[in-house]
Amino acid sequence: MWPYGRSRRCATGRVASARRECREPRADPPIPRVQRGNIFWEITRLHCTARRAGVAKSWLESTATDTCEGSAATLRKAAIMSIQTTTLPKPTTRPSSVAAACGALFLCAGTLAAQSAPSTHGSIAPLAQLDNAVESLVGRVSPSIVQVLVTALGPVAAPGRALMVAREQVIGSGVVVDSGGLILTNAHVVSGAERVKVALAPAAGGSVFDARVIGLDKETDLAVLKVETTGLRPLRFGDSDRLHEGQLAFTFGSPAGLANSVTMGVVSSVAREIDPDHPIVYIQTDAPINPGNSGGALVDTEGKLVGINTFILSQSGGSEGLGFAVPSNIAEFVYRQLQAHGHVHRGAIGMTGQEVNPVLAKGLGLGRDWGILVEDVVPGGPAATGGLAVGDGVVGLNDQPVGSLAAFVTDVTMRNVGRAVRLTVLRGPERLAIQVPVVEQRDSLDRLVGWLDPEKNAIRRIGILGVAIDSTTAPLLPGLRIPTGVLVVARAVDAGGVETGLLPGDVIHAVNRTSVGSVADLRARLRALKSGDAVVFGIERQGALMFLPFEFD
Repeated sequence: MWPYGRSRRCATGRVASARRECREPRADPPIPRVQRGNIFWEITRLHCTARRAGVAKSWLESTATDTCEGSAATLRKAAIMSIQTTTLPKPTTRPSSVAAACGALFLCAGTLAAQSAPSTHGSIAPLAQLDNAVESLVGRVSPSIVQVLVTALGPVAAPGRALMVAREQVIGSGVVVDSGGLILTNAHVVSGAERVKVALAPAAGGSVFDARVIGLDKETDLAVLKVETTGLRPLRFGDSDRLHEGQLAFTFGSPAGLANSVTMGVVSSVAREIDPDHPIVYIQTDAPINPGNSGGALVDTEGKLVGINTFILSQSGGSEGLGFAVPSNIAEFVYRQLQAHGHVHRGAIGMTGQEVNPVLAKGLGLGRDWGILVEDVVPGGPAATGGLAVGDGVVGLNDQPVGSLAAFVTDVTMRNVGRAVRLTVLRGPERLAIQVPVVEQRDSLDRLVGWLDPEKNAIRRIGILGVAIDSTTAPLLPGLRIPTGVLVVARAVDAGGVETGLLPGDVIHAVNRTSVGSVADLRARLRALKSGDAVVFGIERQGALMFLPFEFD
Protein backbone atom coordinates (compact mmCIF):
# COMPACT_ATOMS: atom_id res chain seq x y z
CA MET A 1 0.00 0.00 0.00
CA TRP A 2 2.87 2.36 0.82
CA PRO A 3 6.15 2.71 -1.08
CA TYR A 4 9.41 1.79 0.52
CA GLY A 5 11.44 4.67 1.92
CA ARG A 6 15.11 4.92 1.09
CA SER A 7 17.56 3.41 3.50
CA ARG A 8 20.36 5.52 4.94
CA ARG A 9 23.48 5.40 7.03
CA CYS A 10 23.31 5.68 10.80
CA ALA A 11 25.76 6.02 13.67
CA THR A 12 24.25 4.30 16.67
CA GLY A 13 27.45 2.57 17.67
CA ARG A 14 28.39 -1.02 18.37
CA VAL A 15 27.20 -3.29 21.14
CA ALA A 16 30.11 -5.13 22.80
CA SER A 17 32.52 -6.01 19.99
CA ALA A 18 29.96 -6.96 17.37
CA ARG A 19 29.87 -5.10 14.09
CA ARG A 20 26.38 -3.68 13.58
CA GLU A 21 24.57 -3.70 10.30
CA CYS A 22 21.13 -2.27 9.72
CA ARG A 23 18.58 -2.90 7.04
CA GLU A 24 14.87 -3.29 6.58
CA PRO A 25 13.83 -6.76 7.80
CA ARG A 26 12.21 -9.18 5.40
CA ALA A 27 9.05 -9.68 7.42
CA ASP A 28 8.06 -6.03 7.57
CA PRO A 29 5.32 -4.45 5.47
CA PRO A 30 6.56 -1.67 3.20
CA ILE A 31 7.89 1.36 5.06
CA PRO A 32 5.57 4.30 4.41
CA ARG A 33 6.80 7.77 3.58
CA VAL A 34 4.78 10.80 4.59
CA GLN A 35 5.28 14.23 3.06
CA ARG A 36 5.23 17.23 5.38
CA GLY A 37 5.92 20.35 3.33
CA ASN A 38 8.96 19.62 1.16
CA ILE A 39 10.28 16.89 3.46
CA PHE A 40 9.57 13.18 3.16
CA TRP A 41 9.50 11.45 6.54
CA GLU A 42 10.03 7.72 6.79
CA ILE A 43 7.73 5.71 8.98
CA THR A 44 10.17 3.47 10.80
CA ARG A 45 9.00 0.14 12.15
CA LEU A 46 10.35 -0.24 15.64
CA HIS A 47 12.16 -3.52 16.03
CA CYS A 48 15.79 -4.50 15.87
CA THR A 49 17.03 -7.32 13.68
CA ALA A 50 20.12 -9.38 14.37
CA ARG A 51 21.41 -11.56 11.54
CA ARG A 52 23.51 -14.65 12.04
CA ALA A 53 25.88 -16.06 9.40
CA GLY A 54 26.92 -19.59 10.31
CA VAL A 55 27.40 -19.81 14.06
CA ALA A 56 30.25 -17.39 14.62
CA LYS A 57 28.63 -13.94 14.49
CA SER A 58 25.38 -12.15 15.21
CA TRP A 59 24.48 -8.54 14.62
CA LEU A 60 21.85 -6.19 15.94
CA GLU A 61 20.09 -4.37 13.16
CA SER A 62 17.98 -1.23 12.94
CA THR A 63 14.92 -1.03 10.72
CA ALA A 64 15.45 1.98 8.50
CA THR A 65 19.16 1.91 7.77
CA ASP A 66 21.77 0.02 5.78
CA THR A 67 25.06 0.19 7.69
CA CYS A 68 25.70 1.27 11.28
CA GLU A 69 29.20 2.04 12.42
CA GLY A 70 30.34 3.14 15.83
CA SER A 71 32.50 2.44 18.79
CA ALA A 72 31.85 0.10 21.69
CA ALA A 73 34.18 2.25 23.73
CA THR A 74 32.04 5.30 23.01
CA LEU A 75 28.95 3.49 24.24
CA ARG A 76 30.73 2.28 27.34
CA LYS A 77 31.97 5.80 28.04
CA ALA A 78 28.48 7.21 27.63
CA ALA A 79 27.08 4.52 29.90
CA ILE A 80 29.36 5.44 32.83
CA MET A 81 29.16 9.23 32.49
CA SER A 82 27.27 10.91 35.31
CA ILE A 83 26.63 14.38 36.67
CA GLN A 84 27.77 14.99 40.22
CA THR A 85 24.99 16.37 42.36
CA THR A 86 23.98 16.80 45.97
CA THR A 87 21.92 13.94 47.39
CA LEU A 88 18.33 15.08 47.76
CA PRO A 89 16.55 14.38 51.05
CA LYS A 90 13.66 11.91 50.70
CA PRO A 91 10.25 13.20 51.78
CA THR A 92 8.52 11.46 54.63
CA THR A 93 5.47 10.73 52.46
CA ARG A 94 5.31 9.48 48.87
CA PRO A 95 2.84 10.97 46.40
CA SER A 96 0.05 8.66 45.31
CA SER A 97 0.69 9.30 41.62
CA VAL A 98 3.01 11.00 39.16
CA ALA A 99 0.27 13.51 38.42
CA ALA A 100 0.04 14.49 42.08
CA ALA A 101 3.80 14.92 42.27
CA CYS A 102 3.78 17.09 39.16
CA GLY A 103 1.01 19.19 40.65
CA ALA A 104 3.11 19.76 43.75
CA LEU A 105 6.11 20.62 41.60
CA PHE A 106 4.26 23.25 39.55
CA LEU A 107 2.60 24.69 42.68
CA CYS A 108 6.02 25.08 44.24
CA ALA A 109 7.33 26.72 41.07
CA GLY A 110 4.56 29.30 41.21
CA THR A 111 5.24 30.00 44.87
CA LEU A 112 8.98 30.40 44.29
CA ALA A 113 8.37 32.86 41.48
CA ALA A 114 6.74 35.22 44.02
CA GLN A 115 9.63 34.93 46.49
CA SER A 116 12.65 37.22 46.32
CA ALA A 117 14.95 34.51 47.72
CA PRO A 118 14.12 30.91 46.75
CA SER A 119 14.02 28.33 49.54
CA THR A 120 16.26 25.32 49.12
CA HIS A 121 13.91 22.96 50.95
CA GLY A 122 10.89 24.37 49.14
CA SER A 123 12.41 23.55 45.74
CA ILE A 124 13.78 20.13 46.67
CA ALA A 125 10.69 18.52 48.15
CA PRO A 126 8.46 18.56 45.02
CA LEU A 127 11.35 17.33 42.84
CA ALA A 128 11.96 14.46 45.23
CA GLN A 129 8.23 13.65 45.24
CA LEU A 130 8.21 13.53 41.44
CA ASP A 131 11.33 11.35 41.50
CA ASN A 132 9.67 8.92 43.91
CA ALA A 133 6.40 8.87 41.96
CA VAL A 134 8.13 8.04 38.67
CA GLU A 135 10.26 5.38 40.39
CA SER A 136 7.12 3.83 41.86
CA LEU A 137 5.34 3.83 38.50
CA VAL A 138 8.29 2.17 36.78
CA GLY A 139 8.39 -0.47 39.50
CA ARG A 140 4.72 -1.29 38.95
CA VAL A 141 4.84 -1.38 35.15
CA SER A 142 8.21 -3.03 34.40
CA PRO A 143 7.23 -6.61 35.39
CA SER A 144 4.53 -6.50 32.69
CA ILE A 145 6.94 -5.67 29.84
CA VAL A 146 8.66 -8.45 27.86
CA GLN A 147 11.19 -8.85 25.09
CA VAL A 148 9.91 -10.63 21.97
CA LEU A 149 12.65 -12.66 20.26
CA VAL A 150 11.83 -13.85 16.75
CA THR A 151 13.78 -16.17 14.48
CA ALA A 152 13.20 -15.89 10.73
CA LEU A 153 14.98 -16.34 7.42
CA GLY A 154 15.75 -13.22 5.43
CA PRO A 155 17.77 -12.18 2.37
CA VAL A 156 21.28 -10.80 2.78
CA ALA A 157 22.66 -8.53 0.07
CA ALA A 158 26.43 -8.62 -0.40
CA PRO A 159 28.20 -6.39 -2.98
CA GLY A 160 29.28 -8.40 -6.01
CA ARG A 161 27.65 -11.60 -4.77
CA ALA A 162 24.38 -13.33 -5.45
CA LEU A 163 21.56 -12.79 -2.99
CA MET A 164 21.95 -15.08 0.01
CA VAL A 165 19.61 -16.11 2.79
CA ALA A 166 20.60 -16.01 6.46
CA ARG A 167 18.86 -16.60 9.73
CA GLU A 168 17.97 -13.37 11.50
CA GLN A 169 16.92 -12.53 15.02
CA VAL A 170 14.24 -9.87 15.41
CA ILE A 171 14.00 -8.13 18.77
CA GLY A 172 10.81 -6.35 19.73
CA SER A 173 8.77 -5.65 22.82
CA GLY A 174 5.47 -6.87 24.23
CA VAL A 175 3.00 -6.27 27.05
CA VAL A 176 1.52 -8.91 29.35
CA VAL A 177 -2.27 -8.44 29.25
CA ASP A 178 -3.38 -11.64 30.98
CA SER A 179 -1.84 -13.53 33.89
CA GLY A 180 -2.34 -16.79 32.00
CA GLY A 181 0.37 -15.93 29.47
CA LEU A 182 -1.26 -13.69 26.84
CA ILE A 183 0.98 -10.96 25.43
CA LEU A 184 0.17 -8.09 23.08
CA THR A 185 2.76 -6.92 20.54
CA ASN A 186 3.00 -5.59 16.97
CA ALA A 187 2.13 -7.80 14.02
CA HIS A 188 5.21 -6.65 12.07
CA VAL A 189 7.46 -8.01 14.83
CA VAL A 190 6.21 -11.61 14.50
CA SER A 191 4.97 -11.68 10.91
CA GLY A 192 6.71 -14.48 8.99
CA ALA A 193 8.40 -15.83 12.14
CA GLU A 194 9.74 -19.37 12.27
CA ARG A 195 10.08 -19.29 16.03
CA VAL A 196 9.05 -16.84 18.73
CA LYS A 197 10.42 -16.59 22.27
CA VAL A 198 9.44 -14.24 25.06
CA ALA A 199 11.86 -13.07 27.76
CA LEU A 200 10.25 -11.82 30.96
CA ALA A 201 11.58 -8.77 32.74
CA PRO A 202 14.07 -9.40 35.59
CA ALA A 203 11.43 -8.09 38.01
CA ALA A 204 9.16 -10.92 36.78
CA GLY A 205 11.82 -13.62 37.06
CA GLY A 206 13.66 -13.16 33.75
CA SER A 207 12.57 -16.55 32.37
CA VAL A 208 12.48 -17.22 28.62
CA PHE A 209 9.53 -19.11 27.11
CA ASP A 210 8.61 -20.39 23.68
CA ALA A 211 5.59 -18.45 22.42
CA ARG A 212 3.01 -19.08 19.74
CA VAL A 213 1.08 -16.53 17.71
CA ILE A 214 -2.64 -17.01 18.32
CA GLY A 215 -3.66 -14.22 15.98
CA LEU A 216 -2.49 -11.09 14.19
CA ASP A 217 -4.25 -8.16 12.56
CA LYS A 218 -2.41 -6.35 9.77
CA GLU A 219 -4.79 -3.39 9.67
CA THR A 220 -3.92 -2.29 13.21
CA ASP A 221 -0.47 -3.95 13.22
CA LEU A 222 -1.25 -5.90 16.40
CA ALA A 223 -0.68 -9.53 17.38
CA VAL A 224 -1.39 -11.71 20.40
CA LEU A 225 1.13 -14.26 21.69
CA LYS A 226 0.67 -17.10 24.17
CA VAL A 227 3.29 -18.54 26.53
CA GLU A 228 2.64 -21.63 28.61
CA THR A 229 2.99 -20.23 32.09
CA THR A 230 0.82 -18.62 34.73
CA GLY A 231 1.20 -16.02 37.42
CA LEU A 232 2.34 -13.23 35.11
CA ARG A 233 1.57 -9.65 36.10
CA PRO A 234 -0.75 -8.08 33.48
CA LEU A 235 -0.90 -4.39 32.72
CA ARG A 236 -4.39 -2.92 32.98
CA PHE A 237 -5.90 -1.25 29.93
CA GLY A 238 -6.59 2.46 30.33
CA ASP A 239 -9.19 4.51 28.46
CA SER A 240 -7.38 6.20 25.57
CA ASP A 241 -10.47 8.29 24.82
CA ARG A 242 -9.81 10.19 28.07
CA LEU A 243 -6.28 11.25 27.09
CA HIS A 244 -5.55 14.92 26.52
CA GLU A 245 -2.71 16.77 24.84
CA GLY A 246 0.00 17.68 27.30
CA GLN A 247 -0.49 14.73 29.63
CA LEU A 248 2.65 12.96 30.74
CA ALA A 249 3.33 9.65 28.99
CA PHE A 250 5.92 6.92 29.57
CA THR A 251 7.23 4.32 27.11
CA PHE A 252 8.51 0.90 28.10
CA GLY A 253 10.34 -1.56 25.87
CA SER A 254 13.66 -2.75 24.47
CA PRO A 255 15.11 -0.10 22.14
CA ALA A 256 18.14 -1.50 20.31
CA GLY A 257 17.57 -4.70 22.32
CA LEU A 258 18.20 -2.91 25.62
CA ALA A 259 15.59 -4.49 27.88
CA ASN A 260 13.73 -2.65 30.64
CA SER A 261 14.17 0.80 29.12
CA VAL A 262 11.79 3.60 30.07
CA THR A 263 11.42 7.12 28.67
CA MET A 264 9.15 10.04 29.54
CA GLY A 265 7.40 12.67 27.46
CA VAL A 266 3.99 14.15 26.81
CA VAL A 267 0.99 13.27 24.67
CA SER A 268 1.38 15.46 21.57
CA SER A 269 -1.90 14.42 19.91
CA VAL A 270 -4.66 12.02 20.89
CA ALA A 271 -5.96 11.24 17.39
CA ARG A 272 -3.27 11.70 14.75
CA GLU A 273 -4.11 10.47 11.25
CA ILE A 274 -0.99 9.55 9.28
CA ASP A 275 -2.34 8.19 6.00
CA PRO A 276 -5.81 9.09 4.65
CA ASP A 277 -5.97 5.70 2.92
CA HIS A 278 -5.35 3.88 6.20
CA PRO A 279 -8.32 4.71 8.47
CA ILE A 280 -6.80 4.47 11.91
CA VAL A 281 -5.79 7.17 14.37
CA TYR A 282 -2.73 7.06 16.63
CA ILE A 283 -1.56 8.64 19.85
CA GLN A 284 1.41 10.88 19.13
CA THR A 285 4.07 11.38 21.79
CA ASP A 286 7.46 13.02 22.09
CA ALA A 287 8.63 10.38 24.59
CA PRO A 288 11.77 8.90 22.95
CA ILE A 289 10.91 5.76 20.95
CA ASN A 290 13.49 3.86 18.93
CA PRO A 291 13.85 0.61 16.94
CA GLY A 292 13.24 -2.22 19.39
CA ASN A 293 10.29 -0.46 21.07
CA SER A 294 7.77 -2.08 18.71
CA GLY A 295 4.96 -3.66 20.72
CA GLY A 296 6.00 -1.95 23.95
CA ALA A 297 3.75 0.00 26.27
CA LEU A 298 2.74 3.64 26.37
CA VAL A 299 1.37 4.27 29.86
CA ASP A 300 -0.20 7.19 31.66
CA THR A 301 0.61 8.60 35.10
CA GLU A 302 -1.56 5.94 36.75
CA GLY A 303 0.50 3.17 35.18
CA LYS A 304 -2.30 2.05 32.86
CA LEU A 305 -1.74 0.94 29.30
CA VAL A 306 -2.95 3.69 26.94
CA GLY A 307 -1.16 2.64 23.76
CA ILE A 308 1.05 0.10 21.97
CA ASN A 309 4.18 1.78 20.53
CA THR A 310 4.23 1.04 16.80
CA PHE A 311 6.28 3.40 14.62
CA ILE A 312 8.10 6.73 14.42
CA LEU A 313 8.49 9.44 11.81
CA SER A 314 12.20 9.97 11.42
CA GLN A 315 14.86 11.16 9.00
CA SER A 316 17.69 9.68 11.06
CA GLY A 317 16.20 6.25 11.83
CA GLY A 318 16.06 7.07 15.55
CA SER A 319 13.81 9.09 17.81
CA GLU A 320 13.09 12.67 16.73
CA GLY A 321 10.17 13.23 19.07
CA LEU A 322 7.57 11.88 16.63
CA GLY A 323 6.42 8.54 18.06
CA PHE A 324 3.06 6.88 17.47
CA ALA A 325 1.10 4.28 19.41
CA VAL A 326 -2.09 2.36 18.69
CA PRO A 327 -4.65 3.69 21.23
CA SER A 328 -5.49 1.28 24.04
CA ASN A 329 -9.21 1.21 23.22
CA ILE A 330 -8.38 -0.08 19.73
CA ALA A 331 -5.71 -2.42 21.09
CA GLU A 332 -8.08 -3.93 23.67
CA PHE A 333 -10.79 -4.48 21.04
CA VAL A 334 -8.36 -6.22 18.70
CA TYR A 335 -6.87 -8.26 21.57
CA ARG A 336 -10.32 -9.56 22.63
CA GLN A 337 -11.16 -10.47 19.03
CA LEU A 338 -7.86 -12.26 18.37
CA GLN A 339 -8.07 -14.10 21.67
CA ALA A 340 -11.55 -15.38 20.90
CA HIS A 341 -11.47 -15.90 17.14
CA GLY A 342 -7.92 -15.68 15.82
CA HIS A 343 -8.96 -12.76 13.59
CA VAL A 344 -10.93 -9.54 13.99
CA HIS A 345 -14.67 -9.16 13.39
CA ARG A 346 -15.30 -5.52 12.51
CA GLY A 347 -18.50 -3.53 12.32
CA ALA A 348 -19.75 -1.68 9.23
CA ILE A 349 -22.80 0.36 8.23
CA GLY A 350 -22.57 0.21 4.42
CA MET A 351 -21.46 3.71 3.46
CA THR A 352 -18.36 5.54 2.28
CA GLY A 353 -17.51 9.20 2.68
CA GLN A 354 -14.84 11.83 2.95
CA GLU A 355 -14.06 14.66 5.32
CA VAL A 356 -15.57 18.02 4.44
CA ASN A 357 -12.95 20.71 3.84
CA PRO A 358 -13.34 24.38 2.85
CA VAL A 359 -12.93 23.69 -0.89
CA LEU A 360 -15.49 20.88 -0.83
CA ALA A 361 -17.88 22.96 1.25
CA LYS A 362 -17.61 25.97 -1.08
CA GLY A 363 -17.93 23.91 -4.27
CA LEU A 364 -21.05 22.09 -3.09
CA GLY A 365 -22.51 24.97 -1.15
CA LEU A 366 -22.63 22.97 2.08
CA GLY A 367 -22.53 25.93 4.45
CA ARG A 368 -20.07 24.15 6.76
CA ASP A 369 -16.48 22.95 6.45
CA TRP A 370 -16.50 20.03 8.86
CA GLY A 371 -18.14 16.63 9.25
CA ILE A 372 -18.30 13.77 6.74
CA LEU A 373 -19.88 13.93 3.29
CA VAL A 374 -21.62 10.67 2.29
CA GLU A 375 -20.22 9.66 -1.12
CA ASP A 376 -21.88 6.28 -1.54
CA VAL A 377 -24.45 4.09 0.17
CA VAL A 378 -24.46 0.32 -0.42
CA PRO A 379 -27.82 -0.63 -1.99
CA GLY A 380 -29.83 -2.66 0.47
CA GLY A 381 -27.22 -2.14 3.19
CA PRO A 382 -27.90 -0.92 6.73
CA ALA A 383 -27.22 2.76 5.92
CA ALA A 384 -29.60 2.66 2.96
CA THR A 385 -32.23 0.86 5.05
CA GLY A 386 -31.90 3.49 7.77
CA GLY A 387 -32.51 6.31 5.29
CA LEU A 388 -28.99 7.68 4.70
CA ALA A 389 -28.51 9.16 1.22
CA VAL A 390 -25.62 10.26 -0.99
CA GLY A 391 -24.82 13.93 -0.30
CA ASP A 392 -25.87 13.82 3.35
CA GLY A 393 -23.53 15.36 5.88
CA VAL A 394 -22.83 13.26 8.96
CA VAL A 395 -21.97 15.59 11.85
CA GLY A 396 -22.65 13.39 14.89
CA LEU A 397 -22.34 9.80 16.07
CA ASN A 398 -24.33 8.81 19.14
CA ASP A 399 -24.74 12.48 20.08
CA GLN A 400 -20.97 13.13 19.88
CA PRO A 401 -19.50 15.47 17.24
CA VAL A 402 -17.79 13.72 14.36
CA GLY A 403 -14.08 14.47 14.01
CA SER A 404 -11.94 12.96 11.29
CA LEU A 405 -13.05 10.24 8.89
CA ALA A 406 -10.47 7.90 10.43
CA ALA A 407 -11.92 8.43 13.91
CA PHE A 408 -15.46 7.87 12.58
CA VAL A 409 -14.49 4.64 10.80
CA THR A 410 -12.61 3.39 13.87
CA ASP A 411 -15.59 4.10 16.11
CA VAL A 412 -18.00 2.22 13.82
CA THR A 413 -15.53 -0.64 13.35
CA MET A 414 -15.40 -1.34 17.10
CA ARG A 415 -19.17 -1.35 17.57
CA ASN A 416 -20.84 -4.62 18.50
CA VAL A 417 -22.55 -6.24 15.54
CA GLY A 418 -26.33 -6.09 15.82
CA ARG A 419 -26.50 -2.83 17.72
CA ALA A 420 -27.54 0.44 16.09
CA VAL A 421 -25.70 3.74 15.93
CA ARG A 422 -27.46 7.08 15.89
CA LEU A 423 -26.22 9.44 13.18
CA THR A 424 -26.87 13.18 13.22
CA VAL A 425 -27.29 14.14 9.58
CA LEU A 426 -27.60 17.46 7.77
CA ARG A 427 -29.64 17.29 4.56
CA GLY A 428 -30.06 20.75 3.10
CA PRO A 429 -31.73 22.85 5.81
CA GLU A 430 -32.90 19.76 7.71
CA ARG A 431 -31.21 18.20 10.71
CA LEU A 432 -32.09 14.50 10.98
CA ALA A 433 -31.47 11.68 13.44
CA ILE A 434 -31.03 8.34 11.65
CA GLN A 435 -30.71 4.94 13.31
CA VAL A 436 -28.37 2.59 11.42
CA PRO A 437 -27.76 -1.03 12.47
CA VAL A 438 -24.17 -2.26 12.60
CA VAL A 439 -23.42 -5.38 10.56
CA GLU A 440 -20.24 -7.39 10.32
CA GLN A 441 -17.63 -6.20 7.86
CA ARG A 442 -17.03 -9.22 5.68
CA ASP A 443 -13.62 -10.13 4.35
CA SER A 444 -12.68 -13.07 2.16
CA LEU A 445 -12.18 -15.50 5.06
CA ASP A 446 -15.43 -14.45 6.69
CA ARG A 447 -17.31 -15.19 3.47
CA LEU A 448 -15.67 -18.60 3.25
CA VAL A 449 -16.68 -19.46 6.81
CA GLY A 450 -20.29 -19.00 5.78
CA TRP A 451 -19.87 -21.44 2.90
CA LEU A 452 -18.17 -24.22 4.86
CA ASP A 453 -19.75 -27.33 6.30
CA PRO A 454 -18.11 -27.94 9.70
CA GLU A 455 -18.43 -31.70 9.25
CA LYS A 456 -16.77 -31.71 5.85
CA ASN A 457 -14.20 -29.00 6.47
CA ALA A 458 -13.15 -29.55 10.09
CA ILE A 459 -9.67 -31.04 10.49
CA ARG A 460 -9.93 -31.90 14.16
CA ARG A 461 -6.46 -33.33 14.71
CA ILE A 462 -5.00 -29.86 14.20
CA GLY A 463 -8.06 -27.84 15.24
CA ILE A 464 -8.83 -25.92 12.04
CA LEU A 465 -11.47 -25.43 9.36
CA GLY A 466 -9.86 -25.85 5.95
CA VAL A 467 -10.79 -25.72 2.29
CA ALA A 468 -8.90 -26.81 -0.81
CA ILE A 469 -7.44 -24.22 -3.15
CA ASP A 470 -9.55 -24.37 -6.31
CA SER A 471 -11.20 -22.09 -8.86
CA THR A 472 -13.55 -20.76 -6.16
CA THR A 473 -11.04 -19.99 -3.43
CA ALA A 474 -7.97 -19.00 -5.48
CA PRO A 475 -9.43 -15.61 -6.56
CA LEU A 476 -9.77 -14.71 -2.88
CA LEU A 477 -6.01 -15.07 -2.46
CA PRO A 478 -4.32 -12.67 -4.88
CA GLY A 479 -0.59 -13.24 -5.11
CA LEU A 480 -0.77 -16.92 -4.07
CA ARG A 481 2.59 -18.39 -5.06
CA ILE A 482 1.66 -22.09 -5.16
CA PRO A 483 -1.84 -22.73 -6.58
CA THR A 484 -2.50 -25.93 -4.61
CA GLY A 485 -2.96 -26.78 -0.95
CA VAL A 486 -5.42 -26.31 1.91
CA LEU A 487 -6.44 -22.84 3.07
CA VAL A 488 -6.85 -22.38 6.83
CA VAL A 489 -10.15 -20.51 7.06
CA ALA A 490 -10.54 -20.48 10.84
CA ARG A 491 -9.24 -22.01 14.03
CA ALA A 492 -11.77 -24.33 15.67
CA VAL A 493 -12.41 -23.03 19.21
CA ASP A 494 -11.75 -25.65 21.91
CA ALA A 495 -11.27 -28.30 19.25
CA GLY A 496 -8.73 -30.16 21.33
CA GLY A 497 -6.33 -30.53 18.40
CA VAL A 498 -2.55 -30.27 18.58
CA GLU A 499 -1.19 -26.72 18.66
CA THR A 500 0.53 -26.10 15.33
CA GLY A 501 0.92 -22.33 15.11
CA LEU A 502 -1.33 -22.14 12.04
CA LEU A 503 -3.26 -18.88 11.54
CA PRO A 504 -6.37 -18.08 9.50
CA GLY A 505 -5.21 -17.23 5.98
CA ASP A 506 -2.29 -19.69 6.00
CA VAL A 507 -2.10 -22.17 3.12
CA ILE A 508 -0.74 -25.66 3.86
CA HIS A 509 1.19 -26.90 0.84
CA ALA A 510 2.97 -29.93 2.30
CA VAL A 511 3.33 -32.20 5.33
CA ASN A 512 6.90 -33.44 5.88
CA ARG A 513 7.74 -32.58 2.24
CA THR A 514 4.71 -34.50 0.89
CA SER A 515 2.35 -32.24 -1.06
CA VAL A 516 -1.30 -31.95 -0.11
CA GLY A 517 -3.96 -30.85 -2.58
CA SER A 518 -7.20 -31.31 -0.68
CA VAL A 519 -8.72 -31.62 2.77
CA ALA A 520 -8.86 -35.40 2.26
CA ASP A 521 -5.12 -35.47 1.45
CA LEU A 522 -4.32 -33.51 4.60
CA ARG A 523 -6.46 -35.76 6.79
CA ALA A 524 -4.75 -38.84 5.32
CA ARG A 525 -1.28 -37.44 6.03
CA LEU A 526 -2.29 -36.63 9.62
CA ARG A 527 -3.82 -40.07 10.22
CA ALA A 528 -0.46 -41.63 9.38
CA LEU A 529 1.21 -39.73 12.22
CA LYS A 530 1.50 -41.00 15.76
CA SER A 531 2.14 -39.31 19.08
CA GLY A 532 5.68 -37.96 19.36
CA ASP A 533 6.28 -37.69 15.61
CA ALA A 534 8.04 -34.58 14.37
CA VAL A 535 5.90 -32.74 11.84
CA VAL A 536 6.87 -29.90 9.52
CA PHE A 537 4.18 -28.10 7.55
CA GLY A 538 5.27 -26.29 4.42
CA ILE A 539 3.00 -23.24 4.39
CA GLU A 540 2.48 -19.91 2.70
CA ARG A 541 1.70 -16.93 4.95
CA GLN A 542 1.11 -13.43 3.61
CA GLY A 543 3.05 -14.20 0.43
CA ALA A 544 6.04 -15.79 2.22
CA LEU A 545 6.90 -19.48 2.11
CA MET A 546 7.98 -20.96 5.42
CA PHE A 547 8.26 -24.16 7.47
CA LEU A 548 6.14 -24.67 10.57
CA PRO A 549 7.59 -27.42 12.84
CA PHE A 550 5.81 -29.00 15.81
CA GLU A 551 5.61 -32.29 17.66
CA PHE A 552 2.48 -34.36 17.17
CA ASP A 553 0.68 -35.19 20.43
